[in-house]
Amino acid sequence: MKTLVVLTGPTGVGKTELSLRIAEALGSPVLSCDSRQIFREMSIGTAAPTPDQLKRAQHYFIASKSIHEPYSAAKFESEALTLLNTLFDSHEAVVMTGGSMMYIDAVCKGIDDMPDMDPVVRQELSDLYHNKGLEPILEELKRLDPIYFEQVDQQNPKRVIHGLEMCRMTGLPPFARTRQKKGPSTS
Repeated sequence: MKTLVVLTGPTGVGKTELSLRIAEALGSPVLSCDSRQIFREMSIGTAAPTPDQLKRAQHYFIASKSIHEPYSAAKFESEALTLLNTLFDSHEAVVMTGGSMMYIDAVCKGIDDMPDMDPVVRQELSDLYHNKGLEPILEELKRLDPIYFEQVDQQNPKRVIHGLEMCRMTGLPPFARTRQKKGPSTS
């Protein structure tokens, strides 16, 4: 039986060393599911594996992308699942470790299909935020998706704007889209 061993927790608690010990015991590669370690330009503050640690097991998704190319949990899901299918051809177990629960959930539970963001909508909302602040965006979000409005960190412009982007792009509130999707099959 093929097994994905998932190790998660906050930055700096020893996940890397523990994941290496597990990988060495299982003869497994390691997939990083850290949304910052994946970027080449973000080596400070991410507790990325050291060069010596990288030699102890084959690693994937460490410094493999540039911050200048768009990347998302949905892309990670697609790339990680494709890679896992290949890795399970030659390994009974694979270790996946990191602190990005959205990336972990994307692989283990699936992620909602999200449309590509329209640059025009993104620019409109960016201009609105820079010219009038967050209040008009919050008002529109509250009107279009009161459930998300109550749950989102209303002091976090990025999350508020993203919620409104989703409403404008799909015609549906983000939580309605999530509620419509069924989880992965267990059969």
